[in-house]
Amino acid sequence: MVFHPNPDDLLHPLQDDAAEPPSKSHRKREMHNLQDLGAQLLALTPGQLEKIPVPEELLAAIAEARRLPRKTEALRRQMQYIGKLMRRVDPEPIRARLAALRDRSAGEIARQHRLERLRDELLADERAVENIVREWPGADIQRLRTLRRNALKEREQQRPPRAYREIFKVLRELDSQEKNGASLAPKPENGEI
Repeated sequence: MVFHPNPDDLLHPLQDDAAEPPSKSHRKREMHNLQDLGAQLLALTPGQLEKIPVPEELLAAIAEARRLPRKTEALRRQMQYIGKLMRRVDPEPIRARLAALRDRSAGEIARQHRLERLRDELLADERAVENIVREWPGADIQRLRTLRRNALKEREQQRPPRAYREIFKVLRELDSQEKNGASLAPKPENGEI
């Protein structure tokens, strides 16, 4: 007897593919991805970790991993345990929060670099005060000029850079006030408009 396959079976081979469990390789990749996610949680500061929605059991496991010495077998096993706990949790909200933290951190770093460049421009040329006033109309020009002179003297005399740091603090405060929507313009006295 010769077997003749049904032509419909050839056109639609095994439609039950979706019902098959994931392969061992796929499960292993998922497990490693969850362990990596746990390692990212471990790298966060306690304040950042508070902002991530994780169960208490997982927080306790992360705290235990922080207590263990680095590059030890105990830490490796603890990370596997964290990966196991991660399988019980929906990882997407955690990934979303981690991405938001990374984006915020990248934005803060960019802001800091911009303010550092502005400070260096001010030290290189006093006319940079005009750019600062253009960006922040309420900036104290006299204070910035005094700080600039002091920073240049400190550099010349090889003293600690107090005024140099103070310029950055002033610029950061100006930027923070603008970011928070506070008005930098001087307020009128005696109810004048």
